[in-house]
Amino acid sequence: MSRKKKDPLRELTETERGELEALGRSQSAPAAEVPRARLLLVVACGDDQQDAARSLGRRSGDAVSHLVARFNDEGLEALRPRHGGGRRPTYGPPERARIAAEAARTPTPEAEGTATWSLSTLRQTLRAAPDGLPNVSTYTIRLVLRESGAGCQRTRTWCPAGKALRRRKAVAVVVADPDAEPKKS
Repeated sequence: MSRKKKDPLRELTETERGELEALGRSQSAPAAEVPRARLLLVVACGDDQQDAARSLGRRSGDAVSHLVARFNDEGLEALRPRHGGGRRPTYGPPERARIAAEAARTPTPEAEGTATWSLSTLRQTLRAAPDGLPNVSTYTIRLVLRESGAGCQRTRTWCPAGKALRRRKAVAVVVADPDAEPKKS
């Protein structure tokens, strides 16, 4: 005999039910979200949480009850996975924006000792700045630059991907690659 449900599933709205059904049938949705949507639909049909877990090949109904409680609080946002453990990112959005802004700036040979950024010179500059990041690594800089759409060139410098400066007679023109976005993914 099952125990009384501590936190039963609330009544689904029509839009929630429609999105859960579409997500439950989806072939292209993230792999973690599809079974969660199916579990919620089975529980919404009136099945016990333990039976819902077994119907989808799970052993325990406890995870289903946690999902139901989270769905009652957050709605469809409960289907998306949270941080799965491990170390939290050291640098948040303001620090990442600072790194990207520094990389977008053209270095001066007098101050930085170079005319183009490399990861190590950018790291030195960020560490030495008064409002800089004293422990930033080249790995973190590389990740931030990749996220911002920059790519490493053959000359080991970083510049925005999909754009190039070309000389047209007497004028320098920025040429954009129309296929740059599909190439990134």
